[in-house]
Amino acid sequence: MEGQGRLGLVFFLSVFVLLFLSQCLNSAEEDESSLKLELIHRHAHPQLNSRLKTQLERVKELHHNDMIRQNMIVHKRRLTQTPPENRGTVRGDNAGIGMQIYSASDFGLGQYFASFNVGTPSQKFTLVVDTGSDLTWMNCRYRCGERCRENARINQRPVFRADLSSSFRPVPCLSRMCKVELSNLFSLNACPTPHTPCGFDFRYVDGSGALGFFANETVSVDLTDGRMTTLHGVLVGCSDSFKGDNFDKGADGVLGLANGKYSFTTKATQYFGGKFSYCLVDHLSPKNVTNYLVFGSSKKETSHMGRTRHTKLELNLIPPFYAVNVVGISVGKIMVNVPVMAWDATQGGGMILDSGMSLTLLSKPAYMPVMFALEASLTKYERVKLDGVPMEYCFNSTGFDKTAVPKLVFHFVDGARFEPFVKSYIIDVAVGVKCLGIVSGIWPASSVIGNIMQQNHLWEFDLVGKKLGFTRSTCS
Repeated sequence: MEGQGRLGLVFFLSVFVLLFLSQCLNSAEEDESSLKLELIHRHAHPQLNSRLKTQLERVKELHHNDMIRQNMIVHKRRLTQTPPENRGTVRGDNAGIGMQIYSASDFGLGQYFASFNVGTPSQKFTLVVDTGSDLTWMNCRYRCGERCRENARINQRPVFRADLSSSFRPVPCLSRMCKVELSNLFSLNACPTPHTPCGFDFRYVDGSGALGFFANETVSVDLTDGRMTTLHGVLVGCSDSFKGDNFDKGADGVLGLANGKYSFTTKATQYFGGKFSYCLVDHLSPKNVTNYLVFGSSKKETSHMGRTRHTKLELNLIPPFYAVNVVGISVGKIMVNVPVMAWDATQGGGMILDSGMSLTLLSKPAYMPVMFALEASLTKYERVKLDGVPMEYCFNSTGFDKTAVPKLVFHFVDGARFEPFVKSYIIDVAVGVKCLGIVSGIWPASSVIGNIMQQNHLWEFDLVGKKLGFTRSTCS
């Protein structure tokens, strides 16, 4: 019997080892794959373009959203520099938090969208792709009984029916996660019962705001090899109440890609090698032109047009944004005379990349000399003033020769250089009219490389190696 016991133990261990090796091989095979989400620009989104908009209307809309977003970036930066005990407290009567934000720009004013499948069985939604937002959230109803059937939509948009998902797990309001870890995502102190979900309540001085609660959920995603997989325990926000004109009603919520502990980026990169990338198609591309947001290797997904350059990615310099160390901007091989403080985050400046801002924004110390250098090459064209257009320098583009425009180059501290296409900083605004697509920001504040300046480049964010790779690409 003792010998049989030994044989049984050996057999059990053998099976265990084989299963373990099989799992390791499967994991290795999955590591070779990547997660991908299709990206579409807001101007190509059918539900945002029931009426054909002119290019001038589009530019005005983009700038309006950008100015709202700038206020959010400034506020978030100030918030991270303020000790937690001085950030204000949340009243237990669900009245909101003691803070001011100038708009609801966290809620969907980015310009690119992705489809998102959440729940078990999965439900599909359109979310804003936002590298400046920590939280992934969507329109959602939970335990609402008949009210769910009577009001199946919010702001004319579909909602996540949490009751229909077997994997939906609300975060308890008594948990440490709610009281401590989610405080930076504005969790509420109110906890009437131990089973009450951990709530959040955003209020803004313009009257807009959102009310909801946190939960852990399962997300279904496509892999680059054609298979599908699921990510478990993804933190999501379930919001059944939003008011305000600032929310982009073409989307059902936000896909949070910021460098935060509970962002979707952090969750996805745990499974796919610590990298994510995107290649933004031209914002004027036809509606059938799209690309992918990829977690993992992007080499098989996007064609390159040159060698890849790398620079240091600053993950803790201006949290939760992705910052880079710019040391200067040159125009036509001549370095523009910009005060050093404009690029120094410790002195109130710095530079971030942001998928949610369209135009590139330079803080005042950098904006004025850069614009002066660019304008010098455009003096032969008749200057034009368009009502409602925020860009200061516009001109009649008849006979415009882009080859005569000096190259604009961003120089990084480690020697890397980003050279955007001319069409990314001299942009079409109306028929026969182009403008310098750079706007002035306040000071002190971060400068922002917006998504139009980023377009037709592949950007790879290596969160483990703390480096940013970029190369010209057709995004196809």
